[in-house]
Amino acid sequence: MEYFETGNGQHYLHISNHLSPHLFIPTFMDPDSADACHLYRQTEQAASQILKTTFMTVVFTTCQHFKNETSFSAVSVNFQKPVTTVTKPVVPDAPKKKKKTIYLTFDDGPNKGTQNLVHIVKGEEIPVTLFIVGEHVYGSKAQHEIFDSLVNCIYVEIANHSFTHAFKNKYLTFYQVPDSVLNDFKRCADSLQLSSRIVRTPGRNIWRTKNVNSTDLKTSACAADSLFANNFNVVGWDLEWHYNSNLELKNTSDDMLMQVDSMFVHAKTKTLDHLVLLAHDQVYADAGDSTELRQFIIKLKAKNEYNFETVSNYPGLKN
Repeated sequence: MEYFETGNGQHYLHISNHLSPHLFIPTFMDPDSADACHLYRQTEQAASQILKTTFMTVVFTTCQHFKNETSFSAVSVNFQKPVTTVTKPVVPDAPKKKKKTIYLTFDDGPNKGTQNLVHIVKGEEIPVTLFIVGEHVYGSKAQHEIFDSLVNCIYVEIANHSFTHAFKNKYLTFYQVPDSVLNDFKRCADSLQLSSRIVRTPGRNIWRTKNVNSTDLKTSACAADSLFANNFNVVGWDLEWHYNSNLELKNTSDDMLMQVDSMFVHAKTKTLDHLVLLAHDQVYADAGDSTELRQFIIKLKAKNEYNFETVSNYPGLKN
């Protein structure tokens, strides 16, 4: 809406909106004239319409502004489980098993040297196999108690060395009758409730396993065959630690260490890289000989070349 003056000095009011694009109202007119009345009514209507339009525009604009201010865009929130990185502890590799294996075996117990032997074995934590004579277990209360302690020792494996030890060392007579030999070993197994099927023949270095068949004296072969046929594993030895008639060791621990090395180097064992060593319990009743045994074990361990196993882990045994 605006005022302007024409060339003849007449003043007009110009009103413009979307309903009345161009409405010109003279400002100096007789208010009582019919034209003036008509014009005033027209002007009043136009002004009213402009007011309404302006009001609606303001309301619409305000609402639209409020809508814009209060509206928001939906935001996609992706909730993801946090990734947890677990660092596993480094487990050290198991010690590599050494190529050579030694089986320490001791015959003729329980007797006066057995307790010293077991004391050394426990101290050095070395597994051994003891070939037990049945009659020796029942020889005295002390021997029976020693046997019971062997059963409960985690480092000791018990094997069968017959019940009578070849009729108390009557070897020729003993091996002449194979059935008697078989029955003597069965008696030992039954009386001592042995679960092991591993035996060693008294006074003879005989082998009967799935892989080794060896007999030192051929007159004992039939008896050995009978044992094997009845599901016994007959295990002899590769190297013996000898003693004299006074039950004294003939060799020092250093001597035996050299012999062990030589057996492996020259492949003289019954099974390659497996050596069965024979010793006897009774020798270790002597304190000096017990010391030699301990030193021998310590020196073997120090070389860090050997595994120590019980005879039940020897290759080629029948179950």
